[in-house]
Amino acid sequence: MSEHDRRRRAWRLQGGPPTEPMPLVDLLRRTPYRNARVAIEAAEEARVREALDLAVRLGELMLRSGAGAPQVEGSVAAVCAAAGLNHVEIDITLQSLLVHAHIDPAHAVTELRVVRSTRHDYARLVAVHELVDAFVSGHIELPEAIEQLRDIKRTRRIWPDWAVTVATAALAAAVAVMIGASLFTAGVTVLVVLGVSAVSALLGPFHLPDFYSNAVSAFVATALAWVAYALGAQGWIPLGGKDFAFIVAGGIVALLPGRTMASAVEDVISGYAVTGAGRLLAVTVSLTGLIIGVAVALSATIRLTEAMSFTFVSPSVLELRTSQAEWWASLAGAFIVGACGSVTMQTRRRLVLPTAALALAAGGAYALLTRVGDVGAVTATGIAAVALGFVGRLVALRLGAPAMAVVVPASFGLLPGLTIFRGLYELVGQNSTDIGTLSFQAGVATLLGAAGVLLAIATGTTLGEIFASRWDRRMARVRRRDRV
Repeated sequence: MSEHDRRRRAWRLQGGPPTEPMPLVDLLRRTPYRNARVAIEAAEEARVREALDLAVRLGELMLRSGAGAPQVEGSVAAVCAAAGLNHVEIDITLQSLLVHAHIDPAHAVTELRVVRSTRHDYARLVAVHELVDAFVSGHIELPEAIEQLRDIKRTRRIWPDWAVTVATAALAAAVAVMIGASLFTAGVTVLVVLGVSAVSALLGPFHLPDFYSNAVSAFVATALAWVAYALGAQGWIPLGGKDFAFIVAGGIVALLPGRTMASAVEDVISGYAVTGAGRLLAVTVSLTGLIIGVAVALSATIRLTEAMSFTFVSPSVLELRTSQAEWWASLAGAFIVGACGSVTMQTRRRLVLPTAALALAAGGAYALLTRVGDVGAVTATGIAAVALGFVGRLVALRLGAPAMAVVVPASFGLLPGLTIFRGLYELVGQNSTDIGTLSFQAGVATLLGAAGVLLAIATGTTLGEIFASRWDRRMARVRRRDRV
C-alpha cells in the first residue's frame, strides 16, 4: 500500500470534524478524472492563484453551459489536484461557485464566481472536458491551459439560431411520428413549432422568465394545433382528432425542461441538496407554466368548438398510446429525435450521429419492453434509461466527451409528451358536453404518471452512468492510444 493510500485510509478511519476538508481523491471518485496525476509538492503562491483562477473560471463556464454540480466539482477538483493544490474547499450552488485553497497554515486564497444566466452549450462542455483531461494527464501545462480556456470562451456557438429552430421543429415532428402521426401531420407539427418560435422571437425583447415564456409557447402551440384541427374538421385538410393530440404532444416534448430535470435529480442523488432543490423548483415552475398554457388553450378551444357547432376531439384520444405507431416509424422517429436533440443542445457535429444511434437504441428498448414484454411505461422507461446512461457514458468517454453531451439529447425520445396531453385533456374536458366522461381525479393520476416517467429518465440515466464509471480508465486508455 502506498503512502497516499495509507493516509487516505487513516483519514477515513479516524474521521474528523464535519468541517474538515475532504481529500481531493474522494472528490474525484466516479468522475472521469479520478486517476489524474496528483502533484506531490505543494505549489507556490503565484501558481496557487493562477491554478485557482483557472479552476473557478472553468467551473463558471461549465455552470453557464448547463453542467450539473457533480461534473463541475469533479473538473474543478481535478484541476486543483494536478496543479498541486492539496487543501481545497469547493462550494457550488445553483448560481455561484466558491473555491478556497490554503497556501500555508497562515495564508489562503478564495475565488468566487456568480453565474446569473445559463444557456445550454454542450460543445463548450466537450471542449472543457478535453482541456481538463489534457491538463490532468500532463499533456499541457498551466499557462497553456489558461490560454485554451480563453479560446473556448471566445469561440462562437456551433449551431446558428436558425438551425436550432429548425431542429426543434423537426424534433417535435419526429416525436409525433413516434407515437403514430402520419407524415402530413408531422409536416403540420413543423409549421406549428415554427409559428411558436416566431412568437417567441417577438417576445424576446421583453426577456420573460421561463414560466411566462413556457406558458405563452404552450398556449400558442395548442391554439395553432386547434386551427389545423378545425381545418380538418371542415374537410379542407386530412387532419383528425388524433392528429390534434399528436401535434400538441410533439410540441410539449419540444418545450419540456428535460435537461434541468436530469441535472436536478443528479444533484440531489449526489448530495448537492441546495443546488438540486433549486433546480427542482425551477423545473416545477417551468413545467407548471407549460401545463397552464396547454390547459388554458384547451379550455378556450373546447368552448370555441362548441360555439362553432362541430365536434371537438372525442374521448377516443385517451386510448392513444406510444405503442400504436409502426415499428419503423417509432425507430426512425427516435433516431431523428436524438440527432435534432443534439443540435438543440449545441453539441459538436461529430457527436450528432452517435447520439442519434443511442436514441434509437433507447427507443428500441422501450418499444420492445412495452410491446413484446407488456411492461408498464414507468418501468420500461427506467430500464431503457439505465441502459442509455450506461452505454452513453462509455461511448462519450470513448469519443472524448462528457456523458451528458450524448445521454441527455438521446433521452428526449423517452419524454412523456402524449401522457401529459392526455392528463390535461382529462382535466380540462371534464365539464364539456362533448367530453362528459372525464374526471379531475383521472387527469391528476395521468399527470402523476407523466411525472413518474420524467423521474425514471433522470434517475435511470444517473444510475447507468454510476455503473459505467468503473470502466472510465479503460475508455480513457483506449482513447489516448488511438490519439497516438
